[in-house]
Amino acid sequence: MKKKLREALLAARAGLDTKTLSQAACARLADFLAARGAGRIMLYLPFRNELNPLPLVDLYPAAEYFLPRISGGKISVHPFDSPRERHPYGFIQPADVAKVVEPATLEAIVTPGLAFDRSCYRLGYGGGYYDRLLADLPDTVTTIGFAPKAMLQDSLPHDEWDVPVQFLASETGVQACK
Repeated sequence: MKKKLREALLAARAGLDTKTLSQAACARLADFLAARGAGRIMLYLPFRNELNPLPLVDLYPAAEYFLPRISGGKISVHPFDSPRERHPYGFIQPADVAKVVEPATLEAIVTPGLAFDRSCYRLGYGGGYYDRLLADLPDTVTTIGFAPKAMLQDSLPHDEWDVPVQFLASETGVQACK
């Protein structure tokens, strides 16, 4: 079921102007993060027409930024300016020589997803990497799903190990989860 849903959602997202949507979503998210005083924020490097969170670096320069690296079935966190390499799946990430940062020291994590639902569950690409990261975070880390409003669904299938985010950010604003 999730496989067919992923295919349909990937096709739908491919038709969106994610460059324009990214700028608008980043403007809304920058205001949200500034209001919360978030200082240590993990972003991601976009892949497969995902919304691009990187404009946040210029829109909210008061923060220190970090990036995820996927290796050995889990996500590690690294400084934004770390050397980068291509992952076997094709996306860019910090290189294995990059300094590792403890995820619990972050104040916010901007989480990619193919789609999110009203309960803030995400549908990713099926590896469970973000679910494992989110499950281990203290409550002090704000977790934010980042996707176009068109990719927000009423509900998505989820399993007992899936971990919802606390907020959803899109081009229309940032909302708390129900």
